[in-house]
Amino acid sequence: MAKYPYIFLIISVIILIMSIYIYNSDDDKIIEKPLNTAIATYFFSEKISPGDRIKDNDIYVQEDKIIINVKKAKATRFADTNSMDPFLDKGSNGIEIKPEKPEDIKVGDIISYKSDKYDGIIIHRVIEIKKDNEIYYMAKGDNNQEADDEKIRFNQVQGILIGVIY
Repeated sequence: MAKYPYIFLIISVIILIMSIYIYNSDDDKIIEKPLNTAIATYFFSEKISPGDRIKDNDIYVQEDKIIINVKKAKATRFADTNSMDPFLDKGSNGIEIKPEKPEDIKVGDIISYKSDKYDGIIIHRVIEIKKDNEIYYMAKGDNNQEADDEKIRFNQVQGILIGVIY
């Protein structure tokens, strides 16, 4: 330890800085931006992963089929926009569930939402959860350089992607 006396201090300061809640210029409070988001953003290129919504005991593998027990699921298809490449592309099939309340959506989840600015349904990854008068989500396509330029409200969310079949 005497050989590197400042390493503990440096690591402690880095962890402290990354764990402080940040307020953006429009004074909206960041509700959820986990520490691993900051680490991944600044040191690695790894994306934040969605939560585990299908448990092992909900998957039944039989000789002639696989059954996934998910209530109120719906099948989805994706347009060829390249915004979520290489994860999603034309020809991929998805399984979505409808969230029941705003807290069901977490950073890392991939949501489909009805945009107030563009026609159609957009499917992108949630990168931050914030609050002004109510909770809203910031999203970004995995293959896009910039985040989507709108606050996504819960009533715009059509579903949470819980599975992809290629």
